[in-house]
Amino acid sequence: MSLSRSPSPQQGGGWSTPGLTDASDYDTPRRRDYGDLNGSALNDTAWAAAKAKSQRTKEEDISNAAKIQQLHFRSERLECRETGKGSVETCWLWEMVKGQNIALTTVLWSKSNMTSRYRRAAHFGGGSKFVMILAANQGGGVMEWKGPREWAIERDSVRNKKQYAAKWGYELEIVDMSTKKRYAHEWRESWEKVDTIRNCLRKYPDAEWFWWLDLNTFIMEPSYSLQTHIFNNLADNTYRDINVYNPLKITHPPVGDFLDPETLSPVGDNKSESINLVVPQDCSGFTLGTFFIRRSQWTDRLLDIWWDPVCYEQKHMEWEHKEQDALEHLYTNQPWIRPHTAFISQRKVNSYPPGACGGDDGNLDRRFHYHEEDRDFMVNMAGCEWGRDCWAEIYNFRELSNKLNRSRWEKFKDSISDRWKKFKESLIKKADAPKEDAEKHG
Repeated sequence: MSLSRSPSPQQGGGWSTPGLTDASDYDTPRRRDYGDLNGSALNDTAWAAAKAKSQRTKEEDISNAAKIQQLHFRSERLECRETGKGSVETCWLWEMVKGQNIALTTVLWSKSNMTSRYRRAAHFGGGSKFVMILAANQGGGVMEWKGPREWAIERDSVRNKKQYAAKWGYELEIVDMSTKKRYAHEWRESWEKVDTIRNCLRKYPDAEWFWWLDLNTFIMEPSYSLQTHIFNNLADNTYRDINVYNPLKITHPPVGDFLDPETLSPVGDNKSESINLVVPQDCSGFTLGTFFIRRSQWTDRLLDIWWDPVCYEQKHMEWEHKEQDALEHLYTNQPWIRPHTAFISQRKVNSYPPGACGGDDGNLDRRFHYHEEDRDFMVNMAGCEWGRDCWAEIYNFRELSNKLNRSRWEKFKDSISDRWKKFKESLIKKADAPKEDAEKHG
């Protein structure tokens, strides 16, 4: 049985392998060109003629459109004069006013666009130097399913970060955490922060600082830029000596006979340029719900060791908080990490609601919990999935943020609405007063 009728790489058909081709069988017919199948319909002359005809049709359409537009403007001017609005000159002036309104609208739009570009430019606002990394579990992970409340949390959180990034010209990388599935067989389904940061370092080669954000975070004060809030004065907004607040009771500075003076110093070289990692601390230690990491050789080295299989394969059952416990372990046992690590006040970037680090009884700790009067920058609903209502918390803080950041016009409208509401309530009380008196005396 011959297989020479099968599709063949040989020009004349058949197969070159001995035993599969028999010269006595039919050869594969030569494939005909498209032009052969269609005769002379697609020859060069016919194609050129069709192309020229199409071009003439387009030119005629453009000419007709211009004539129609000219007739339309002429009829408008005639209508303006006939209806008594004024002379032709007055109507022309009216057309100019309408044109200026359009131009003013264009300028206002361009102004907002220019503001965004200014804030983003590296040599002006500097927004392009910052990348926000938002962990959005958009499809559900390996270990959880998402319901309507989870989708609502994600929608509000993503919108909040998009608005903030657009306002200040920052890059926003929304990470689909359903990719955690590729880590499930390696016991590191919750270690993906490290790998994600490495990918962002490659994706945004011109960025300097990378800001990790958990999904259950909400920026309360979008009017605060990262530059003015933290990085324009990084030395005063952070502390290098962990003994300032040390819930883990880590011995600092490290002790060793072969350590250099910078490592032995509790504040390193005490220069903000050497800070490559900024981490807040809560009541139990490091918290990686939000943190900042800087592009540097030191960062590349840290991420390589942090992502090392020795950590997640040997300690995945012992370390409950996964990559967070791994970082605490590295900071404690690797002296070279400390001179480039700084800490920031918890409420500066990561305030907690009641229920996280205590506060259930109403006694809020000013080191950790959100205070409205201080207008804290961001709230992290950390641990809300363990006995608290994540959606209720993020909804309440969203409404509070909208209220605190109203424009003057919105505040004026709300004040009028409140006065009208109180006035109606007073009228209802006056109308009900005689009925209540009659019921008492009756």
